[in-house]
Amino acid sequence: MKFKLKIQQKIQLFIISASIVIYVAAVGYISFKARKMAYNDAIEKTNSYADKAAKDMKALLDRDMGAVKSLSDAFKVYKQFPKDEWQNLIHQIYFNVYRNNPNIYGLWDSWELNMIDSLWDKPYGRISHSFWRDNGTVKDIQELRSLDGDSELYLETKTTLIPSINEPYFDIVTGDKTESLLMTSLNVPLVENGQFVAVVSFDITLEQLQLILEEIRPFEGSFAYLVSNNGIISGHPNKDFLNIPINEVYASDCETYDVLEKIKTGKKFSYISKNDDGVKTYLSYSPINVAYTNTPWSIAISVPVNTIMADAIRNFKISLAVGIIGILIMALVIAIIGRNITNPITNITQLLKRLAQGHIDEKMKIQIESGDEIEEMAEALNQSVEGLNKKVDFANQIGQGKLDQQFELLSDDDVLGKSLLEMRASLVKADEEDEKRKIEDKKRTWTNEGLAKFADILRQNNNNLETLATEIIMNLVDYLKANQGGIFILNDDDKENIHFNLLSAFAYDRRKFMQKHIKIGEGLIGTCAIEKKTVFMTDLPQDYMEITSGLGGANPSSLLIVPLKLEDDVLGVLEIASFNVFEKHEIEFIEKLAESIGATLSSVRVNIRTNELLERSQQQAEEMAAQEEEMRQNMEELQATQEEMKRKEDHLKNVINEMQMKEEELKKKIQKYKTQ
Repeated sequence: MKFKLKIQQKIQLFIISASIVIYVAAVGYISFKARKMAYNDAIEKTNSYADKAAKDMKALLDRDMGAVKSLSDAFKVYKQFPKDEWQNLIHQIYFNVYRNNPNIYGLWDSWELNMIDSLWDKPYGRISHSFWRDNGTVKDIQELRSLDGDSELYLETKTTLIPSINEPYFDIVTGDKTESLLMTSLNVPLVENGQFVAVVSFDITLEQLQLILEEIRPFEGSFAYLVSNNGIISGHPNKDFLNIPINEVYASDCETYDVLEKIKTGKKFSYISKNDDGVKTYLSYSPINVAYTNTPWSIAISVPVNTIMADAIRNFKISLAVGIIGILIMALVIAIIGRNITNPITNITQLLKRLAQGHIDEKMKIQIESGDEIEEMAEALNQSVEGLNKKVDFANQIGQGKLDQQFELLSDDDVLGKSLLEMRASLVKADEEDEKRKIEDKKRTWTNEGLAKFADILRQNNNNLETLATEIIMNLVDYLKANQGGIFILNDDDKENIHFNLLSAFAYDRRKFMQKHIKIGEGLIGTCAIEKKTVFMTDLPQDYMEITSGLGGANPSSLLIVPLKLEDDVLGVLEIASFNVFEKHEIEFIEKLAESIGATLSSVRVNIRTNELLERSQQQAEEMAAQEEEMRQNMEELQATQEEMKRKEDHLKNVINEMQMKEEELKKKIQKYKTQ
């Protein structure tokens, strides 16, 4: 079954349907890309936070490890001094270092007796110096230890001939208080010819690292924790987890992603897992390689995935709402435009239907002043009606025998008019012939009065860029707290003279720059367009530009010129000048914005050219349709005229035949009379 739709219905159906399809496809694609981009940005941000925190913690630990290493290296000259002298010197150095570094909880060393006392020949036994604080007072002690054998922990320190960081442990921080804090020790051995001589160590609390962890919250619901080389949690928002193996707290993750092995080898890694509440989280681990050691620690950041995607979901909902409102507004506009188009067409169609039924009247003319193709269509219809009225009047006059009436053709292609003129000529000729016959009849009846009666019987039977650019540059200059700026747009209408025009400027001398255009390769702007790279200058030529104010004029301190690119094509150039030197993040912001501006410019030029081509195509289609309809009407009228002429011709032949028969009868009667 064929459905008939009116033009207005077709306009609304096709355009709105196409718009909805395009909108759904665009929103779907953009939303997918936005969600993916938001996710990747959040992942990158989380990884960056982990890397930065690892660097900050490494810097703190490296600082203390460097101090320990410096002490250990300095003490290698101990043999150059008498024992009592170098021990007193070391004691004084320790005292000054410990007093001036309150971040060090404890400072101690151990010297092997068999390396500093020739009378001691056992492989164990040591002399130790220890420093600590008691209610803010620095205290120290020197004592002999391990005279009966080394402890397991110290034996491990002796066998490790390179600097090391101990696994975390709890200790009593203050003398009479029982507050217990998590700590670690930084150890640097003093080695001679491959033999262990002594070790210098700093005992430090992990409080300052815990403070860094508590500040790491890149997203809502995120947190960070610190893990030692052997997998002991050394910092965590939940202090119940401190000094607990990570494989007990996050057993599933450790088993699935081999977390312990990656921490031991100092790998940077990440994965997505579910926490105890079933919420998907992204975890990023970054290694902390303490200077001179080979037992890296790691810092981890945990971020809920739904938090990462929150912005993308919100933007999708906003895009959806804006799109629906836009479609509704477009539907209303299309309905109004469609009504303005279809109402005149409907009136014209009704008149054409009357013409098709044979109605011709001066009242059938319509008045439309739309200034477009519909007005031209109405004028063409009025001309057709007027021409048909003239033809009807001419035909009536001919029918009344007024064959001397004048008639002007509408054009050289007026087929119906030519047919009427040919018919008149035929009638004139027939009339002339009839007149001749009448004359002959009169002559025939001249001698016979009776022929007058038959003669009497015989006679009785006869269809803005500039404002955006202005808004962009005004807001951009204000946001950057710059002083002036301009946007230059590529003008490639003349392929022989491609240049950049200043489309909009803010804080420039208006008269000077309204007509400014720059060729490609000319000056800094032209050079920027060729190189397709940002130009940033802080040492501008004295005559390049001047920023004027009520107090006078001065040269700007910095100038930034950024190309507006779409992929690899430069569509324009953005120029900003300021008394302040642009910082790196401002430059990056403008470059990103330029991308965004660049793209944003390409899209506007394509739409204008497409609309022009569409309007031209629609106009041609309507003109062809109107011409086709007019030709069809002319053919129908011509056929009707030809049929009428054929009928009259047949009638005329019948009249002539009757007259010939009467003439024969008359001749016979005359002959009969003569015979009598």
